[in-house]
Amino acid sequence: MMDVAGRPGTWSGLALRVSQCVAAGASFAAMASSYALATNRYSTFRYVRHFDSCWHLVFLWSFVLACLDIYSLKTNFDLLVRPIVLGLVIGDWGMSILSFASASASAGVTLFFARDTNLCKIYTPQLCSYYTLSVILAFMTWSFAAASAASVFWLLVSMD
Repeated sequence: MMDVAGRPGTWSGLALRVSQCVAAGASFAAMASSYALATNRYSTFRYVRHFDSCWHLVFLWSFVLACLDIYSLKTNFDLLVRPIVLGLVIGDWGMSILSFASASASAGVTLFFARDTNLCKIYTPQLCSYYTLSVILAFMTWSFAAASAASVFWLLVSMD
């Protein structure tokens, strides 16, 4: 039962990690570019920027594990050791919960900007489109993180 799709040390696991890393980086880049357009007159723009700061941590976690997958593929290093898999389960579930919380908070603030206030009408519509793009990419990052967490958890459960 060790043929779990997306497990660490396989090409599918590497694809999950790289996808997670790219989506987290793109979400942060979209939020950073929108922050450059915003003015500092309203503090709400600064709060949205803080919601997106967790993507640094998600990006680093997925980048380090992608490097671990590359190392495992190149050297045939076996990652199917219970302490390693348990650490990956804890880290992946933590990153998955953190990314879902951040994506949901960013979506709430983005909806607040777009529908409840006139901030999107005061500023360029491009600003709100960057926020929306960042939230979409944040939920994509969460979906990759959740798939990776479920895969590693299934791997831990199926180990004998």
